[in-house]
Amino acid sequence: MLTLDALPYLWPFLVGALAAWLVGSLPSGLIAARLAGRSDLRETGSGSVGATNVLRTAGRLPAAITLVLDYAKGMLAVMIGHDTGGPDMAVIAALFVVVGHMFNPWLRFRGGKGVATALGVTLALSWPSGLAILGVWLAVAGVTRISSVSGMASIIASPVAIWMVTSDKQYAGVMILVAVLVVVRHHANIRRLVTGKEPRIGR
Repeated sequence: MLTLDALPYLWPFLVGALAAWLVGSLPSGLIAARLAGRSDLRETGSGSVGATNVLRTAGRLPAAITLVLDYAKGMLAVMIGHDTGGPDMAVIAALFVVVGHMFNPWLRFRGGKGVATALGVTLALSWPSGLAILGVWLAVAGVTRISSVSGMASIIASPVAIWMVTSDKQYAGVMILVAVLVVVRHHANIRRLVTGKEPRIGR
């Protein structure tokens, strides 16, 4: 049971969680699409503010900018968390930066599906693991040509990669939570995959 005596130890983690959530809430895709003169992403395509929907509605350059910024959000949140509070804070930041991206307070708690941000998180937690799951994304995308499948496959592989490289239970555990969130946020994509209606990359 939490007591008032525990608050001095908890408040840095609460502040860290809030800070990571706010970093994750930067609507990179929405900003990139609007700078390209496109309409509100939430009203076009899949309704997501992630890089895939930006690609389909605004083009390659805005999508690339979105991808880099979303990736950077995950990396920076974890790196700053680790530098300010060690591994425990890095784990808090890893989870909440993805939550902030998915449930954006500035967009009525709508957001992206978290793949790019989660990839950035993995790279910051363990750069060999991050490179490995980026390879998974590229390999699955090359075979299936379906962005949602490659995204889910890479994030599902992330806790396995981190465990194999670092044997760190905290890092692997938080990436299991992140993977669950990413898969749940892809519920509409999963329905389209089952019915054979999920669009392929380039179409």
